[in-house]
Amino acid sequence: MSVFTRVARGRLAAWLTVAAAIVLSAVVFGLPKPDNPASVSSTGLSVQWQSTQVERLQDELPSRDVQPAIVVVSRADGAPLTEPDRAAITARAGELGRFAVGGRVSPPQTSPDGTVALLAVPMSTADGQTAVADAVADLRRALDGLPTGLTAQVTGAPAFTADLTQVFEGADVTLLAVTAGVVALLLLVTYRSPFLWIVPLVVVGATEQLTLRAVDTIVPALGIHLQEGAVTGIASVLVFGAATDYALLLIARYREELRREADRFAAMRAALRRTAEPILASGGTVVLGVLTLLLSEQENNRALAVACATGIVFAMLSALFVLPAALVLFGRGLFWPFVPRVGGPAREGRLWGRLGTAVVRRPLPVAALATLLLAGLALGGLGIRTGLSETEQFRVKPEAVAGAETLARAFPAGTTQPVAVLTTPAAAPAVVAAATAVPGVASARPGDAGTAVAQVDVVLEAEPGSADSDRAIEALRAAVAAVPGSAPPAVDGVERFDGAVVGGTVAATYDSKEADGRDLRLILPIILLLVAAVLVLLLRGLVAPALLVLTVVASFFASLGAAWLLFDLVLGFPALDSGVLLLAFVFLVALGVDYNIFLVTRAREDARRTGTRDGMLSALRVTGGVITSAGVLLAAVFAVLGVLPLILLTQIGVIVCIGVLLDTLLVRTVLVPALVFLLGDRFWWPGRIPPAPTGDATDTDTPDADDAGRAGRDGAEPAAARS
Repeated sequence: MSVFTRVARGRLAAWLTVAAAIVLSAVVFGLPKPDNPASVSSTGLSVQWQSTQVERLQDELPSRDVQPAIVVVSRADGAPLTEPDRAAITARAGELGRFAVGGRVSPPQTSPDGTVALLAVPMSTADGQTAVADAVADLRRALDGLPTGLTAQVTGAPAFTADLTQVFEGADVTLLAVTAGVVALLLLVTYRSPFLWIVPLVVVGATEQLTLRAVDTIVPALGIHLQEGAVTGIASVLVFGAATDYALLLIARYREELRREADRFAAMRAALRRTAEPILASGGTVVLGVLTLLLSEQENNRALAVACATGIVFAMLSALFVLPAALVLFGRGLFWPFVPRVGGPAREGRLWGRLGTAVVRRPLPVAALATLLLAGLALGGLGIRTGLSETEQFRVKPEAVAGAETLARAFPAGTTQPVAVLTTPAAAPAVVAAATAVPGVASARPGDAGTAVAQVDVVLEAEPGSADSDRAIEALRAAVAAVPGSAPPAVDGVERFDGAVVGGTVAATYDSKEADGRDLRLILPIILLLVAAVLVLLLRGLVAPALLVLTVVASFFASLGAAWLLFDLVLGFPALDSGVLLLAFVFLVALGVDYNIFLVTRAREDARRTGTRDGMLSALRVTGGVITSAGVLLAAVFAVLGVLPLILLTQIGVIVCIGVLLDTLLVRTVLVPALVFLLGDRFWWPGRIPPAPTGDATDTDTPDADDAGRAGRDGAEPAAARS
């Protein structure tokens, strides 16, 4: 076959691949969007939990779609309200009746110290979050024009819903813009080419948008409620990071093959043969890792599992099909001004070759020092605190939080979010008496009642979501469950609790913390076993997978300790969100092992020619630049989660960012090579390294130390290669 024919066929195959990708994208974007199913509960917990049972039982009450918005009025100087102030507040209460269900607002309540007045405006929640947010906004506008010196703040459940909706407005656009900007900058610095960075950025950006559109169809179709914001934000960042990492790995190997092959299509085929296995192993590990979240008690985690797994599958497809086709269509000139020529010197690996040589001389002290550093960072997490109160969830304080804090200074802190106890109408008086006697309960009174179900409204003294609040919920549940005949009807066929059930926002927060603890105990060992299984299949051994998993776990605890020091001493966060530990562990284990996969698979490939020791040196030299670039980029992309307004997302982003940097710059660079140098061929036990097949490119073409030294003397090199 002539050279012209091979080139023509290669170009046709590339165009057909790009065309097929465009058609597939059009099909995905044309898929119908199923209706987003209703969430199983406000927390996403199943009916097995008391708070969810309370939500279902409240559907039988006359006021099932009503929640009070709390208007908090105080003087700006903190002084007691004057008689004219109170008269103005009473007059305004009458005007607010148009926002209230039933058209009437009860007279204002004044705190014992006279500094704060409270108005409860019952609002309908039947029309969804958007309607609630609009109603709260109208209510806040209606409070404008109070006498000089008075400040009105709207808090309570409807206000928190409205503020959460508002802080996420435009967040997806901001996240996409910042993420794309970070990726573009790092690719430009990595390649130092005015053209090369554009191709992977366009492919990765298209992959991210395709993922989000597919998620809109797949998640609801599986019967899982999709919450925009947190789920789509994390999925977007993960796809950008993972797809760009795969692109960096492919492009680095393609550039290496272009120095051996005059035909760029043959060079790409060789690059794909060498990178397909680590990309598939890496992506498979992440997919299996995130799919363990399907076992979570939290509906949001299950939605995140599907969204992230979908994104990683698209990232692998784009890296193995679309990106190679796009690269070969543009030819070698895409790498200008550092165009790889046949027989040209390898320009990467100078620093990493020197580092590998230094590690191989003293592997035991190096491994010991790296382990001590990880252990020292992990000690930073000894004083870690978990669980944020409701007012601590936001990085930027919205009005609902400010109003709750004002209210807590004059009334019991639980006034904004009363606890709902559901029982039978006959047992309601006894439940009120039992609840009133519980330590930490400020008040208990009968609430709404239906034919089979009655509600008791309980106000706690502690701030919602705090440790004192959690203890009060535990004591309250024990006390009301002991009231004879207080158990309400069963919900959805689930066996009844022994007595009255305790729910509401505060109890739901407590249940969420308990669910997060259960998820940790269940999912953590499963994901470790899955990752280890993938490594065993990939490396065909036991020692190497065990050591790689241990290094990733050590990296997680080190990143958690370092992040907690940052949160506690610098950023002033009061605690970790209870859901952070699980998500950070899943992402760090799944993503952190990727760089070990990239390094060790190349070491095994080169060891077939030169032996384990020299194979690891060669792999460290050749992959050092690309893996470092990939790690820095992934860390930066996860750090972008900090632009979103929830502390949960900021904490996940920071922990994963630190963990990926540790995996990239310490574990993969120093600790794993030191362990390989210490163990030698035993690292692959019980497997072994077979000799390379006759004619394998690695027999003659793997750059050796002299090549790397010559490359360092031959001129400039890309930034990523130098690093």
